[in-house]
Amino acid sequence: MTPFDANHYDVTVIGGSAAGLSAALVLSRARRSVVVVDSGSPRNAPATHMHGFLSRDGMNPADLLDVGRDEVKGYGGELLPGVVAELIPKGPQGFWVLLRDGRRLSARRLLVATGLHDELPAIAGLAERWARDVLHCPYCHGHEVADRRLGVLGGPPGAVRYAQIIRQWSGDVAYFAAPDTLTAAHRSELLARNIDIVESPVDGLVVDHDRLVGVRLADGRVVPRDALFVPPRFVPNNALLVGVGCAVDDAGWPMTDGTGRTSVHGVWAAGNVADPRAQVITAAGAGSAAAISINAELVEDDIRRAVDDVNSV
Repeated sequence: MTPFDANHYDVTVIGGSAAGLSAALVLSRARRSVVVVDSGSPRNAPATHMHGFLSRDGMNPADLLDVGRDEVKGYGGELLPGVVAELIPKGPQGFWVLLRDGRRLSARRLLVATGLHDELPAIAGLAERWARDVLHCPYCHGHEVADRRLGVLGGPPGAVRYAQIIRQWSGDVAYFAAPDTLTAAHRSELLARNIDIVESPVDGLVVDHDRLVGVRLADGRVVPRDALFVPPRFVPNNALLVGVGCAVDDAGWPMTDGTGRTSVHGVWAAGNVADPRAQVITAAGAGSAAAISINAELVEDDIRRAVDDVNSV
């Protein structure tokens, strides 16, 4: 492998969770110089277990990242704690990556894997119980609360269908809806599958001995529940992508091809920043696909440079 300057890399990966580390692993095994810049604040940090990842089901998410970092380092990849403040194109040479603390890196290609953040309804207690007994993904957490008293917080478009999915895991499901928001068809569908309809604003949660025991309504009533599913608003952490000129859709999600390639040459996006529904295993796969695409493009660059060098002699 050709030696490289300590601050110059073939690829800078921004975000060190499943997508970013998976990409860094593939690229470092391909003998590319890679650095992963990570802020150390993964979206699933509150969760104690992750599920649906073949061979890693039930593993603590933090343990998965520890193993991933060790694997990346084992192939020569670098890990750099920090926050990227700005990405600046520098022509055919790639990009400058400016960190918030003033450090500067140079990279031929970029993979942005900065994830998303969840915007929760302004209800007391939701944030504190998030990923514990206030949940959002039934495929991640449904099995662990199966056959318990479950609630679903209505409101967003698609929330009624979301409640019907939650019904897969329990016969005791309550759907909390604001008054006069349900259509006749939705009401009929919910009742047909024995989903209780609670039409009252939710005021907060009732917690006893660090466990959710109920949902408190604005009129003072408490509906006993063991877990509450809340469909949050997913917001991509897209500031770096937007700042470097990547096209995004009306909701802010980057427009990418099947490998994560964005509209800006040399920039890819993978994981939850590009796919709000990606689970850990999906994000890891997207990172791998992006890495293969990035390496293929770098090979094309290497060919052009080699030909130019020969022709210039």
